[in-house]
Amino acid sequence: MPIIVRLDVMLALRKMKSKDLAQRVGITEANLSLLKSGKVKGVRFETLEKICQELDCQPGDLLEFEPDP
Repeated sequence: MPIIVRLDVMLALRKMKSKDLAQRVGITEANLSLLKSGKVKGVRFETLEKICQELDCQPGDLLEFEPDP
């Protein structure tokens, strides 16, 4: 998949647990886990905005495009 989700990297850099982020953003831990693993088809801009706000980052810090070889 050409889109790589780097949420786990940002969580580590901010020393925040997934559980805490999920609670602050208002989504379930299961949904956050699916997002972290890249197993979702999309993410709402509202959710992305809240994640960026809590992690003090930009959407580009969380998502990376890697073209297929």
